[in-house]
Amino acid sequence: MDILVFKTNIQKEKQVNEVNSLLTRIPEISNWNFDLEDRDRILRVQAEDISAMYIEMILQDEGFICSELED
Repeated sequence: MDILVFKTNIQKEKQVNEVNSLLTRIPEISNWNFDLEDRDRILRVQAEDISAMYIEMILQDEGFICSELED
């Protein structure tokens, strides 16, 4: 199981709900959450066999900014 961490531009609960409808459709994702208090609006995704680029593309296709934070 991998934990992927992303910087986003998600700021409101309405946007979180939009992302929820996207991420819950992906069976490889077992859990995810946002830290909207963090200046980078962190999205953490716990998933099996999925690339960070795939998550980035899904959110970017919906107009959100999403980029993986490197260790």
